[in-house]
Amino acid sequence: MNGQDVADGSTTLFLIAGEPSGDALGARLMAAAKRLTGGTVRFVGIGGERMTAEGLVSLFPMAELTLFGIFELLPHLPNLIRRIDQTVTEILRVRPDAVVGIDSPGFTVRVAKKIRSADPAIPLIHYVAPTVWAWKPKRAAKYAAIYDHLLAVLPFEPPYFEKEGLACTFVGHSVVEGGAGRGDGAGFRQRHGIAAAERVVAVLPGSRKGEVSRLLPDFRATLDLLRPSHPNLVAVVPTVATVRDRVASAIVDWPVRTLLVEGDAEKYDAFAAADAALAASGTVALELALARLPTVIAYRLNPVTVALYRRLIRIKYVNLVNLMVDRMLVPELLQQDCRPDRLAAELGRLLDDPAARQAQIDGVTEVAQWLGQGESPPSERAARAILDVVAEHRSNRPQAVKP
Repeated sequence: MNGQDVADGSTTLFLIAGEPSGDALGARLMAAAKRLTGGTVRFVGIGGERMTAEGLVSLFPMAELTLFGIFELLPHLPNLIRRIDQTVTEILRVRPDAVVGIDSPGFTVRVAKKIRSADPAIPLIHYVAPTVWAWKPKRAAKYAAIYDHLLAVLPFEPPYFEKEGLACTFVGHSVVEGGAGRGDGAGFRQRHGIAAAERVVAVLPGSRKGEVSRLLPDFRATLDLLRPSHPNLVAVVPTVATVRDRVASAIVDWPVRTLLVEGDAEKYDAFAAADAALAASGTVALELALARLPTVIAYRLNPVTVALYRRLIRIKYVNLVNLMVDRMLVPELLQQDCRPDRLAAELGRLLDDPAARQAQIDGVTEVAQWLGQGESPPSERAARAILDVVAEHRSNRPQAVKP
């Protein structure tokens, strides 16, 4: 079945995004759905700047849903409940062809549960499967009781939900649409005066203040240990606006020449110019895999937080690349192992041992293919899956009896 099958001028999708990452997913989804339907699909719902740029008029500002932590949430709880009820009322009024919640389960799942009770005929779809493979496995059954279809971004996720009776489509990870594998390394080196003989290490300490504060001292000490054996080392530190000033002040006295860059384009060019990377655990590990850049992953959390997580988390690795290949392909140095001497040893091995570099590059190439690189963009596959659900729902509607 093709998305064009529902492009009859009356297809309406109600989209709900609650945070910037969901807004980016939603915008790409909207653009893809417009391409597949010749621009006849209509969007309503809740989104941010990127979805607004694609034509969504948000029911209320998405920023009201971007809440983190229980103490930040509590003062806003009455308004959050009011927004849930407002969203449900609007969905029941519009009666869209499908409701698509994009991540943000704290809000989207609550809306979906109310819609399922009020009008079971409206198809409910959730985009970005919950990480039941890591913790709270019972969520798979809860989602199966609410949703008609689930869109997964990782290839190993569908079986967890299908065994509960929930249809689940692997659409690929949106990170493949960001350009991480298409950087201009030669242009980057020329712009920043980096000679061909100089070795470049991309250093990525994270995007949150806490992780940056915890990791930057160890990263500095790691470079200090590498300097005697690598006198031509250059560090490039991509950063984001939320921690830029903190990072900038921390790197002024680093022991090697260090460049601070901002923006995705500069970051991806830095990946292409680099010989290896030292990175905090997170989505950036997938970007580095797409860039085929040999990497060492590091992370340290508050000990109390770690103790709590160890009671809940059910996975062997923190890096999604390692989870996907089920082995320690990319070195992970966490907590007590996140020490400058260990980091320097692993990073030095990637800089000096061509076989070690190639082994990681070969492994992440397979991961990149699993994520959807080189195939139809994940946003297009997600849009097609949603439009197929709409078309199937329409075909199953009871036909009116002619008098």
